[in-house]
This record gives sequence, structure tokens and C-alpha cells, in this order.
Amino acid sequence: MIKVGVTGGIGSGKTTFCKKMEELGAYVLYADDFAKELMTSDSELKASIKQAFGDGAYFGDGSLNREYLAEEAFAKGRVEELNSIVHPILWERTEALANAKEKEGVKVFVKEAAILLNNGRPKGLKYVILLLTGEEERIERTLKRDDSSIEKVKDRISKQPDFTRKTDLADFVVENDGSLDDLEREAERVFGLLK
Repeated sequence: MIKVGVTGGIGSGKTTFCKKMEELGAYVLYADDFAKELMTSDSELKASIKQAFGDGAYFGDGSLNREYLAEEAFAKGRVEELNSIVHPILWERTEALANAKEKEGVKVFVKEAAILLNNGRPKGLKYVILLLTGEEERIERTLKRDDSSIEKVKDRISKQPDFTRKTDLADFVVENDGSLDDLEREAERVFGLLK
């Protein structure tokens, strides 16, 4: 099985690119979604989050109190602390899932994550694909997708790394400044090269 990482900033087209790869036969793990799932389903992780951030991190029914946790992590400068709790378990469970998918016959396993290159190139990935898009385009796309303000989107972008400085860590750099069809064609081209 070939393990691939896909990364890029908010609004860069990662999800669209990965959805096309899924259509072509890849299994795609969306790290943010998987992390949110684990934060409510993994008892070890829940206990660690409650210990660090308090019982307010969860509602009485066990669901994640996202607003509270976002306030604690982002507004109070504790993002790294939250990441240090979530990421080790996230990557451990990701590896277990990849092994299970390989046994099922999956040939291409994709990890989609904005933070993929935060600490250099991750071990265990044969290829890394980086999507780059201009800031104005990223803002426009994110505003269309999310119920957010320009200020909030700009703030989120400012907290992400400058992905143009990470191109040396990638095997494929996709300049996503064209149409949706262009991006899907590029996903097909790159997928063909992976195999």
C-alpha cells in the first residue's frame, strides 16, 4: 500500500482534491474529522482533555463542547497543549486504520491534514502533496464554504504556516489557481503518477 499525505492551508482545495482521489480508488482519512470523532469516542483521549481543560470540554451527554474548547485553546493560547494531547493518539489510531485498510486490499491510503508538515516531513509517507492557492482566493472560498467573517478567516490563515515555504518537503506541489475542473484533472494526473 502507498501512503500519501495531502496538505495545504485553509481554502486551498484539499478536500476537493481528496474527494477526487477517493473517486479514483484511494481511501482518504480526513485528520480533522477523525480527531473530532476520537475526541468523543476514545475514553483515554476524553479523560486527558478533561484533565487539561476541565469538565466543561464536554456536555453531559458526552459530546464535545466545541465552543468551550475553542475558547480555551485558541483564545487562551493553549492550542499546542491541546495538539500535544490529541495528535499522538490521532496518529496512532491512523496507523492502525491504515494497517486494517491494507489488509482489506486498499492500494492508496491518503492522510489529509493541514498540520502535516508542521514538524517537518512525517515518517511513513511515500509521497506528500502540497496544495497552494493565493490568499484572496483562499479567503473567498472559505467564506463561501463556512458561515464566517473575513476577519475570522484572515485570523485562521495567520495562525497557519506559510505553505509556500514548505515546498521542499513535498513531492508534488499543486498550484490551485484555476477552475474546479482544473483541480480535478490535476488530482487524476497526480493519482496516476502515484501508482
